[in-house]
Amino acid sequence: MTGDGVTGDVAAAPGPALVARADGGPGPLPLRDKPESWPVTASAELARGSLIRVRNDTVQMPGGTAAGREVVEHPGAVAIVALDGTGRLLMVRQYRHPVGHLLWEIPAGLRDVSGEPPQDTAARELAEETGYRAARWHQLADIYSSPGFSNEQIVIFLATDLEPLPAGQLNFVREHEEASMAVAWVPLAAAVAAVQAGDLHNGVTALGILSAYAALGHAEGMLPRVSQPGG
Repeated sequence: MTGDGVTGDVAAAPGPALVARADGGPGPLPLRDKPESWPVTASAELARGSLIRVRNDTVQMPGGTAAGREVVEHPGAVAIVALDGTGRLLMVRQYRHPVGHLLWEIPAGLRDVSGEPPQDTAARELAEETGYRAARWHQLADIYSSPGFSNEQIVIFLATDLEPLPAGQLNFVREHEEASMAVAWVPLAAAVAAVQAGDLHNGVTALGILSAYAALGHAEGMLPRVSQPGG
């Protein structure tokens, strides 16, 4: 894999690195997040909406104390870095009311269909927001967007071998903010420069752009998972 194009097969990712601790504790430790759950002695719902639920958990700390932690429950989302053969990516500009901005973003959407695999959700969102489909999919990243207060998990894909959907295959009508959404082809290098200049503010978009740029400029093993549509 070289330059801005996407070619060849992708090697398997290596295991996690081992890192020395800077706090004097026992180590080294694997550089990989680890599932863990501390005891919750009480939980109360604070609010519920059509998308999210907010609760307050009383969490028992390892030293025996307890602390309240507000948690926003979220269904999760997907995002797509969709690249053509010349190194351009599809971006959309959409109004985001909570921050009062028109934001340039990579295509993305909620995981709001029960049981739908993340890649299938990503393919559907790419089609609905841009009118394109992809023949090749790689998983770039799997992140928690704001783990200090939310369980929102976002899977970011790299989609390549793009082609427009044939007329009549997209049964979707854009509504609300999406009705006035702009769609554009952006050179990947220009998108990286916009992130570094502070001109793009969507965090998932920034991570997706920089991850794709790093993967395309370094070893193929930086793209750990390869799948085909429906996989």
